[in-house]
Amino acid sequence: MITDDILESLFALRDEKYAAFQTGLIPTASADYFIGVRTPELRRLAKEFGARDDVGEFLAVLPHRYFDENQLHAFILSGMKDYDRCIAGVNAFLPYVDNWATCDQMSPKVFKKHKTELLSEIEKWLRSDKTYTVRFAIGMLMEHFLGEDFDISYPETVAAIRSEEYYVRMMAAWYFATALAKRYDEVLPFIERKKLDPWTHNKAIGKSIESYRITDEQKNYLRSLKIKRNAGNGE
Repeated sequence: MITDDILESLFALRDEKYAAFQTGLIPTASADYFIGVRTPELRRLAKEFGARDDVGEFLAVLPHRYFDENQLHAFILSGMKDYDRCIAGVNAFLPYVDNWATCDQMSPKVFKKHKTELLSEIEKWLRSDKTYTVRFAIGMLMEHFLGEDFDISYPETVAAIRSEEYYVRMMAAWYFATALAKRYDEVLPFIERKKLDPWTHNKAIGKSIESYRITDEQKNYLRSLKIKRNAGNGE
């Protein structure tokens, strides 16, 4: 069976030091969640197993036991060329995504050719009660809709999100930092008018200041827009 073949392949590539390193990156997971397969090897396996006729059997076995299986799953979906098959797979997988790394690694190439259909899916994902489904939705808006397909309603949608989930707020901050780098004049009013919650607002400015795509003049102005918090209230 393909699931057995995959586990055998993953454990054959196990790197225990790398597994320990990954545990530090995702502290909410237990150490035995990680096999320790490096990303280039996972990408290679995704191409190999993604080409098999029985790959659907692996994709249907959810939830997976190991982080590395989830990563492989994400890479297989990312390489699919048929949009309908891919989006069905993404929707089946998203409820089981349980960490930022798997969420952020999943980036189907076929989405670039199906922007209209993708937008309706993003709208649905944004309404989810799942942390990483919402994070994924914001990430897709950042990846695919800050270029020629940009519309001011997209940052408005992200700015309206109010969440206590750290990984949702961090992605929202990342979105606005990237949006400032790519569409500074259009997105700056969201910062000037303080449309984000204070934590995300300040994180977005902080990330922007770290960007080489933001000029020194712009960085100085953004610094002046930081929200000062009362002592003891955190960032």
